[in-house]
Amino acid sequence: MAKNPSPSKDHQPGSFAIVEASGSQFWVQANRYYDFNRLQADVGEIVTLENVLLINEGKGAKLGKPYIKGATVELKVLEHRRGPKLIVYKMRPKKKTRRKNGHRQELTRVLVQTISTGAKASKAQKSSD
Repeated sequence: MAKNPSPSKDHQPGSFAIVEASGSQFWVQANRYYDFNRLQADVGEIVTLENVLLINEGKGAKLGKPYIKGATVELKVLEHRRGPKLIVYKMRPKKKTRRKNGHRQELTRVLVQTISTGAKASKAQKSSD
C-alpha cells in the first residue's frame, strides 16, 4: 500500500473558513479557487477579506458574533470572467405575449492564499503594550 504524503504545515486537512463577500457567504479552503461576483480589483492584485464568520482549523471551530475580530482571508485575483448564459423566457398563455432575455453574470475568479485567525497578531500587540 502506498502511504499518503504528509500535509504541509500551512494547510491542515479539514481547515476552512466561511467568509462574506460580494453579498454572499462562501465556504473557502486555502489553495483553492472560487468565483465571486465581480470585485473591483485588478488581475494579480491581493484582496483581503475581513468579514470572516467562522474559521475551522481542524482542531476546533471559532465562531464570530457576527465576525471574528482580526481574522482575515487573503485572495489573489486570477481573472475576470463571465458565467454561463441563463435564458429567461416569459410567456402569457392565450395572449400572444412572449419575451426572451439572456443574462451572463460578471464574475471574478480568485485563489485563496491564506486564512489567518489574527490570534498571533493580537498576542504580539498585547506583548508590546
